[in-house]
Amino acid sequence: MSDGTGLPEGPDIDDELLEEELRQAAAVLDPVPAALLQSAVDAFALVDLDARVAELTFDSLADAIPVRGAADTARMLTFTAGEVTLDVEVTEEGLIGQVLPPGPARIEVLDGPRPAASVTADDMGRFTAETAPSGPFALRLRTDDDVVVTEWLRV
Repeated sequence: MSDGTGLPEGPDIDDELLEEELRQAAAVLDPVPAALLQSAVDAFALVDLDARVAELTFDSLADAIPVRGAADTARMLTFTAGEVTLDVEVTEEGLIGQVLPPGPARIEVLDGPRPAASVTADDMGRFTAETAPSGPFALRLRTDDDVVVTEWLRV
């Protein structure tokens, strides 16, 4: 039987076969760009199953009151995961931040397809990364007891 479209109705259609043929056609006619595919593979490789995800609780682009006459102010971000807070200032020169409660930690700046830049927080939890992220980025914080990863943001 047909529903007027010329396609058979009901159990005569093999859904899996049709899906596979559509996938093959899409791969030939509209392939995924190599750079995008590599970014997806790299992002999957960055998954840290033991890490807690830090929620963005403040972003000066969305939450701050604009100041008249202030141009090119730094972007301020605050991430929270339980009792851990990560305050970050994003400037054209790089990142400046502090981990609370204060203590030594390693912070990795995950910046898309580029290798992660790693910086060390001092005993007061302060750190500086001298390279500003150029696109989507996230931070991975490692202490002796904990791993926290922020959500990805655009600069």
